[in-house]
Amino acid sequence: MMNKMKYVMGMLLLALLLGGFASCQHEEENPTFGNKCIKRSLGPNVWSTQMEFAYAMAIQPSLGNLVEAKVEASIPGAEGTLLENQSWHAKLDGMDTAIVVGEPCVTEGTLSTVKFNVDTCASTLRYYYTIPEEAKGKEVSFTFSATASNGETVSIPMGPYTVASMDMKLDIALKGPASYISIEDMAAYTAAEAATMPEKIDLVYFFKNYTLDDVAFNHAFVAPAADPEKFLPDVELPAGVNRDTRIRDVGIKDAHLARLHLKDDPEAQPAIFIDDIDLRDIDMSTMPNYALDLIANDGMFLETQDGKYKAYIYVNSANKGRAGATISMKRYTMY
Repeated sequence: MMNKMKYVMGMLLLALLLGGFASCQHEEENPTFGNKCIKRSLGPNVWSTQMEFAYAMAIQPSLGNLVEAKVEASIPGAEGTLLENQSWHAKLDGMDTAIVVGEPCVTEGTLSTVKFNVDTCASTLRYYYTIPEEAKGKEVSFTFSATASNGETVSIPMGPYTVASMDMKLDIALKGPASYISIEDMAAYTAAEAATMPEKIDLVYFFKNYTLDDVAFNHAFVAPAADPEKFLPDVELPAGVNRDTRIRDVGIKDAHLARLHLKDDPEAQPAIFIDDIDLRDIDMSTMPNYALDLIANDGMFLETQDGKYKAYIYVNSANKGRAGATISMKRYTMY
């Protein structure tokens, strides 16, 4: 029974592998032992996120079985980098399913290894590379390889892939009555904390049930230098908090920051991303220094007074009718 399963699975995956693994980037032709690889993850490669690959390998059942699979990265990955020890395939209903085929992955430095512990001649393993901070602005490449019981090996190079220079911070909590946001720190502070670092505060968040010239305030993001009577009503800024910040509110749902596709949200746009070039090249010179009545799923581009940073803030959530919100941020250092 095991040999029959091995044969059927091997033939199916071998046909998939050598007959045209869709969207492959590299391949080596071998009539008896083949492998292919695709990059599954989308969007810019930002440090702390994961790059995902699917690595398929198969040898004719009569010639042997798989004994080992490896992936070597040009830059060591951060925690969470691994080659899965389970093989993926699509069921008749189209859903992916996995079967454990090897020992748990061992990752040492740049190399991740899985040793097969079942009699199989074909497998598709997924590799997850957690991008380390030291890879920012650099290129990273990978070599995928497999070894069979007859001593044969196959390999595929993947990349190079450019890692974005931007930084990213998820789920920054904003609490009432006001929060003071530093783009440099990618963090939100209380008034007391802001008073100890006024030179770092670029933005004030607050909620006010107030209307100005027929425009509702509600959840507002305002530069400390904005007109205090119009745009900072009843907000007493800590001493020295006075920086000006240019703001352009937009409705872009950046997939890294929003993660709506993970929530099966109908507003999900999983292939839309803010990249380095978007932040670097956007012209903010004519933008105002306030953004009013923002709601969940809104976003805004920002530029600090000194021009050192440009950023994109996404509103993940905003309380209805009261203060309190959660934001996520991408930030690009201009100099």
